[in-house]
Amino acid sequence: MACNYYQIAFRSEMVSTLSKPWFLRAELPMSSDLSLHRSIPHGGSSSSSPSRRDLVFIVNPRGANGRTGKEWKKLLPYLRSRLDKDCNICESLTSGPYHAIDITREAIREGADAVIAVGGDGTLHEVVNGFFWAGKPVSKHNKEDAHSTALGLIPLGTGSDFARTWGWKNDPYEAVDRIVKGLRSKVDVGVISGEKEESHYFINVADIHLSAKAGYYASRYKRFGNLCYVIGALQAFIGHKNWDLRIKVNGGEWEICPQVTALCIGNAKYFGGGMRITPSGDPCSREFEVVILQDFKWYDFILKLHKLYSGTHLTVKNVSSRSVHSIEVEDISGSGSIYVQSDGEHLGFLPRKFSILPSVIEMIC
Repeated sequence: MACNYYQIAFRSEMVSTLSKPWFLRAELPMSSDLSLHRSIPHGGSSSSSPSRRDLVFIVNPRGANGRTGKEWKKLLPYLRSRLDKDCNICESLTSGPYHAIDITREAIREGADAVIAVGGDGTLHEVVNGFFWAGKPVSKHNKEDAHSTALGLIPLGTGSDFARTWGWKNDPYEAVDRIVKGLRSKVDVGVISGEKEESHYFINVADIHLSAKAGYYASRYKRFGNLCYVIGALQAFIGHKNWDLRIKVNGGEWEICPQVTALCIGNAKYFGGGMRITPSGDPCSREFEVVILQDFKWYDFILKLHKLYSGTHLTVKNVSSRSVHSIEVEDISGSGSIYVQSDGEHLGFLPRKFSILPSVIEMIC
């Protein structure tokens, strides 16, 4: 089966604990470097009941400077003790960027009951993108199975901003308990489209200009933990200029937003390691919260940083907020240098359109 970034090979003799053949090896095109994905035995059984649910845990073992992989190994005994009776547990370790996208797509096609991202917001971001293919939700091979594949999260990365919106602690054992309970809610997902680029999806916050540039630089310093966001912001301020942007909300008329410092589109509340940038963001609301910061100077961020973290910055002069279903953003100057990111991942530059996909994924909550 040809995938966007990887060729997925099936070796059913190596996955005796799964009810169906599963993805076990993936390699980059023109590369012999293989990544093994192992099923986790349940009670030593060599076969599985058709009624058992397949849960796929996608783990970035190098996340948080290797801490994710170490914490995952510690979590496995508890995971087995809570889930082995009812589920087939499949562990899949990512081998590099975009790998989680292809693993997710194949898991959904093969009828997994849930795909659980184990890591930070970056891993969750890739898994969410794996729920879509060619602009549409991925569907199961078995068309008679109307039960949708759920999205789950065990936060074990540098940033866990999406988990904060739900009030979840950065506690993997608590996350396993949520998965055991299996309660689900339909959540919204944002889709980003450009003039030539393929559609890209986000579940947390997308942002433009200074904050996106800061996120771009912060990704280089993740070895420093949450301090990377501070370092990234300081580097982004070097040579920064506020720019006039043009926006179109819900397909209406174009508006001019002068001297924009940052424009944030929130499907949830937090980004940048706990900054409550879109305080009314709700992934079940069927709309975005858009917050625009205008004509900010470097000292404004220092003086008002506490308000950005507490979510009280909407009372500050030159900060505005509105609820939207879609928003198009263009750089009036046409410089092509205004950064765009979503869920902390750099996506390139303006122009872009951001649209809500309401209640498109079931999430274990």
